[in-house]
Amino acid sequence: MKGIVLAGGSGTRLYPLTLAISKQILPIFDKPMLYYPLSILMRAGIRDILMISTPRDLPVFEALLGDGGEFGVNFSYAVQAAPKGLAEAFIIGREFIGDDSVAMILGDNLYFGDGLTDLCRAAADRDDGASVFAYQVEDPQRYGVVSFDPCTGKAIRIVEKPQFPESDWAVTGLYFYNNDVVRIAAGITPSERGELEITAVNNAYLERGLLQVAQLGRGYAWLDTGTHESLHDAASFVRTIEHRQGMQIACLEEIGLEMGWLDPDRARTRAAMLGNTRYASYLHRRIRDLVS
Repeated sequence: MKGIVLAGGSGTRLYPLTLAISKQILPIFDKPMLYYPLSILMRAGIRDILMISTPRDLPVFEALLGDGGEFGVNFSYAVQAAPKGLAEAFIIGREFIGDDSVAMILGDNLYFGDGLTDLCRAAADRDDGASVFAYQVEDPQRYGVVSFDPCTGKAIRIVEKPQFPESDWAVTGLYFYNNDVVRIAAGITPSERGELEITAVNNAYLERGLLQVAQLGRGYAWLDTGTHESLHDAASFVRTIEHRQGMQIACLEEIGLEMGWLDPDRARTRAAMLGNTRYASYLHRRIRDLVS
């Protein structure tokens, strides 16, 4: 399975923070925002990842991440010239995807919860159809909203940003698809906003009976960090968890080591390069724990 991180857009809701820099470079406590969605793909077992962003911001991502070797993965890069919808990522990434299945995550989404890795790996291992994740929110009007059959519990429809939502379950920014998504995305009609909506892709799978919707209930956290308030909430959440447990969330080098993708000597060199920081100290400790 291939992976895509879509980190486009202009971040206007975060002005003036994003006047000169991508929001996905902004810090969520002690790491760039981009580390968090990347960690989800890596924990799902995905090693080949395409970063899609704007012409302005893509060089910054390349400077931050390089070819992925520091984390034990392989990064490729592609431009989304204008924000024409989430589903355009599968058109831009057609050659990268090839004949493989693909997972896409939005660059401003943060997930946390025991069992999340198992859910993602199960979705990645599916041979047919698609898998998405739903989360209860107070403001469903901002999202694609999924309704469930009260008898079977199965998803029956998804409506993009409804004025009168039928439920409070929002489809989050993490999607797993078989290779049919390339053809489906190329065939959908732009919405009234002029965008290729990811909801149209999900509904195409739903109409075929091939969409699995996993509900992330109590014990899971999903944060969409697109506003100043949510950016602060996410940073506070990460700080609380990390200080309480003594474990980092989204330490990419640690994940690479755990997956067997990153050579310990290269991880030590990386930790030394990161200097006298809390992140580097943690990485040194995890190298000792995992290699001894």
